[in-house]
Amino acid sequence: MYKWFLASRYLYTKLIALFGVAAVTLCVAMVLVVLSVMGGFLDTVRSRSRGLHSEIVLEGGTLQGFPYYGEFGEHIQAEYPDLVDVTTPAIYTYAIFRVPATTWTKPARVLGVRLNDYVKVNDFQKGLHYDRYYPGTTRLGLQGIPVAGVVEPGTDAGRLPDAGTFRLPPDLEAANERWRLEETDPEAIRGFDVSPFQRAPFPYVTPAILGERVYSVDYGPPRYEGPEHYGVIVGCDLLNQRRDDGDFNRFLARGGDIALTLMPLSRTGTATGEPPIRVPLRYVDDSRTGIYEIDSLCVYVDFDMLQHKLAMDPQALVAGGHTPSRANQLLIGLKDGVDINAARDLIGQEWLRFYGSLLPEIHDVDALAMRNAEVYTWEDLQRPFIQAVEKEKVLVTFLFSLISMVAIVLIGCIFYMIVEKKTRDIGILKSLGASGRGVAGLFIVYAGAVGLVGTVLGTGLGATVVWYINDIQDFLAYLNPQLRVWSPDVYSFDKIPNVVKLPDALWIASLAVLSSIVGSLIPAWIAGRVWPVSALRYE
Repeated sequence: MYKWFLASRYLYTKLIALFGVAAVTLCVAMVLVVLSVMGGFLDTVRSRSRGLHSEIVLEGGTLQGFPYYGEFGEHIQAEYPDLVDVTTPAIYTYAIFRVPATTWTKPARVLGVRLNDYVKVNDFQKGLHYDRYYPGTTRLGLQGIPVAGVVEPGTDAGRLPDAGTFRLPPDLEAANERWRLEETDPEAIRGFDVSPFQRAPFPYVTPAILGERVYSVDYGPPRYEGPEHYGVIVGCDLLNQRRDDGDFNRFLARGGDIALTLMPLSRTGTATGEPPIRVPLRYVDDSRTGIYEIDSLCVYVDFDMLQHKLAMDPQALVAGGHTPSRANQLLIGLKDGVDINAARDLIGQEWLRFYGSLLPEIHDVDALAMRNAEVYTWEDLQRPFIQAVEKEKVLVTFLFSLISMVAIVLIGCIFYMIVEKKTRDIGILKSLGASGRGVAGLFIVYAGAVGLVGTVLGTGLGATVVWYINDIQDFLAYLNPQLRVWSPDVYSFDKIPNVVKLPDALWIASLAVLSSIVGSLIPAWIAGRVWPVSALRYE
C-alpha cells in the first residue's frame, strides 16, 4: 500500500518529475499526430480510389482501346445476373483544354462516359458542384447557355435589376426547389440565399465578381441561348480559383464555351493523318474528387460523342464492312455482397473464353487489342500507390517512434537522480521492513504514474492538433505564406487528414506507459539493492 501512497506524493511534490511528464506528453502527441495524419492519408487514398472506379474494371491498357466491349458487357450481365449489376464503357485520351473567353489553355485528360450509368458504378456524382444545387441538370448531351432573365413586370431597363428579380430557366428553378425541399442543412440553404449566383452580362460569360456559382444574365426572359454543344464536366482545380477556405470561386458562367483539341488514333495506335480535331463544348459542371492530380487534369464528356470524334466508332473498310467500335475500359458494377476478388477471377476467365470464341473470325489487330485487355479490381489498379503510402506510413511512424525513445532515456536519468536524492528515504523504508522488491516497485509505480499523466496530456494535445490541423496551417500561412506546409499539388489531397482513430490512440497510450516503466527499471533495481545502514549514513 505504501508504494501507491508514496508514488502519488512524489508525483505532486517532486518538480523534477514534471520533466518526465513533459517528455512523455510531447512524444505521445508527436507520434499520435504523425500516425493520424499518415493513417488518414492512407484511408483517404483508399476511399478516394474506390470512389473513382467501379468494383471491377476491364482495362485495355492502350490509348487505341479494344473492341467488343459492349458485347462482352451484355454477355456477362446475361450469364451472371446475380453477380453483375451494371456495365458501362469509358474512353480516355489527352487533349488541349481551352477557354475561348479568357484564352486559358491547359493540357487535359479526357474521359468519355455515359453519365447516367457512370454515376452508378462509383461516387462521381457526389463531387458535382452545380448538380448539388440544381439536381438532375448536369447533362453531357447537346445544350445551350442557360441565361437568367427578368420575370418581374415593371423593371426599369435603365438599371440593373436586383439579384432577386433574376430567374433561371424553368427547369433549373424547379431543380433548385427540389434541392431546397431535400436539403437537411438549413445553413446550406441560408448560405445559398445570400448569393444564389454571380452575374455575367450576356453574351459575356465571365462575371465582374467571382463566386461559387455563375450564370449569364440579361433583361430578356429566362431561356437557353446560343448554338447547342455537347456538355463537359471540368475538374475543379483545372478551371477554378481555390479559396483559402478550400472552396472555389468560378470565373466562367455555366454553359460557357470550352474547346478541346483531340488527336485521333488508328486501331494500331498510330496517328490517322488527319489534322487535330477542335471540339466546341459547353461547361455544365465541375467535379471535385479531392485528388489533386485528377481535379487539376481531368474533364468528362459524352462517350458516344468522343468515340465518334476519335474515330473509335465503326469505320468503313476499303475491302467492305466496318471495324468494331472500341473503348479503353469496361466498368463493371457488382451486386451488393459479392466478393470482389472472386468476381474478378470469374470475369477474367469469362473474358478469356469470350475472346477465344471470337478469335477465328476477328482481325489480328483486334485480337491483339483484346489479348492486352485484363480484368482488375479497383484496388488492383491503385495497388502501387496504396502500397507506397502504406510503406511511407510505416517508415515515418517508425522514425518518430525511434525519436520518442529519448523519453525512456530521459525518464531513466530523472529516476536515477530521484533515487540518489531519496537514498535516506530508501534506508528508512528498508529499516521499517520494506523489501528490496517493494522499494523497486515503488519507483516502478512512480514511473507508471508519470507515464500515465504524460499519456493523458499527450493524447489530448495530439488529438487537438489533429482535429484543428487545417486551421493551424491556415493561421501559419496567414502569418507567412511560406509556412504553408501542405500543398495539394504535392500531397494529392486538398485537406490534411484530421481524424484520430481510437485504436491508434489506445496503443500509443499503452506503449507510452510501458516505455515509462521500462525507463525506470534500472533506477528501481538500484534502489532495491540499497543497504539500509549505508543509506542511513548517506549524506
